[in-house]
Amino acid sequence: MAHTSPDASSSGARYMPGFGNDFETEALPGALPQGMNSPQKCNYGLYAEQLSGTAFTAPRGQNERTWCYRIRPSVKHTGRFANIDLPYWKSAPHVMPDVISLGQYRWDPVPHADEDLTFISGMHTMTTAGDVNTQVGMASHIYLATRSMHDEYFYSADSELLVVPQEGRLRFATELGIIDLEPKEIAILPRGMVFRVEVLEGPARGFVCENYGQKFDMPSRGPIGANCLANPRDFKTPVAAYEDRDARSRVVIKWCGQFHETFIGHSPLDVVAWHGNYAPCKYDLRTFSPVGAILFDHPDPSIFTVLTAPSGVEGTANIDFVLFRERWMVAENTFRPPWYHKNIMSELMGNIYGIYDAKPKGFVPGGLSLHNMMLPHGPDGTAFEGASNAKLEAEKLDNTMSFMLETRFPQHLTEFAAKEAPLQDDYIECWDGLEKKFDGTPGVK
Repeated sequence: MAHTSPDASSSGARYMPGFGNDFETEALPGALPQGMNSPQKCNYGLYAEQLSGTAFTAPRGQNERTWCYRIRPSVKHTGRFANIDLPYWKSAPHVMPDVISLGQYRWDPVPHADEDLTFISGMHTMTTAGDVNTQVGMASHIYLATRSMHDEYFYSADSELLVVPQEGRLRFATELGIIDLEPKEIAILPRGMVFRVEVLEGPARGFVCENYGQKFDMPSRGPIGANCLANPRDFKTPVAAYEDRDARSRVVIKWCGQFHETFIGHSPLDVVAWHGNYAPCKYDLRTFSPVGAILFDHPDPSIFTVLTAPSGVEGTANIDFVLFRERWMVAENTFRPPWYHKNIMSELMGNIYGIYDAKPKGFVPGGLSLHNMMLPHGPDGTAFEGASNAKLEAEKLDNTMSFMLETRFPQHLTEFAAKEAPLQDDYIECWDGLEKKFDGTPGVK
């Protein structure tokens, strides 16, 4: 349990370590009640309010809630709603009759826009999967941001958001504190959490996974044991920081795939103290410790799982977030890049920086690829020949960081992904160089 009383006037991000732990933090001394959650009267004239991220009766180890002590109760943060349109942000089910999602696809980076875009208005959906109304599945997005949100706030009632920056630096001012985010880091913004996004260094571009289903959690390590992969201490949760500002403010809410706006007379980021385990967090991807084979053969990519959102089928994820970063390759008598395969999961990959070993050409930083469920994929011809004939010495894969979002659901392309984003029409040709080598005689050729 962490207890911190930062200077409330500080605009910088400050953090507590840990993932899924119970925290307490206050921006003013004595703002956090001790010994009870909802006293008859809170200090400083604050209101006590609970934010629940799970059902009240969820098992204790999975039950998530946070008590907030705020200047105004959040019912004062909403008024009458009006529908608005964010034309490039789509939710599942979103199946376009004239768009073919069956195929192997790859995109160059979506170019930065000349227009004025915030993190919210610059969201461009690439794929959707599942159903937002029944809270299963996901959507993948590219965000483009050129300006900060000024007196504008957002929250999603549909989903938690996993943010993966690729260019530029962002600040997420949330109800529970401030998160500064840059490439090689990720942030998780829980369902129902109000936030504003500032562009600290732009233009900014990155990836977002919108998780409709069960929350992201760290995977069970199984026989790996207590260490390696991601460690709870490396996930950072912000300390309390509040805004007491009267200004006409716009609040946008995503609910059942639709967007609504309301206007209030103050900032909704007015939580002076809080305690609980339902909070935003950030994670530095450079602290992820990969594991792998140290004699022969090639393990499944599941060994690189950073976070998983479980489904109703044990061992089959609603979403897995998988990281391929710098690592040593030492397996002997083994084809080292990812092998050719097709499986029941739909795999969307993004390149944060560097070169991905299975696709040395064409998969560039900021780019995306999609291999839908039961569609074969694997190394291109150049990667196959190189890996098949390389001298197998200990080799360090350097300058590489790509990630994968895989889901048990088929991922459907949006019209933007199929017709406006920079789709590589010749991507499938990367396998044209794979030649027949079979000659009917025994022995390895």
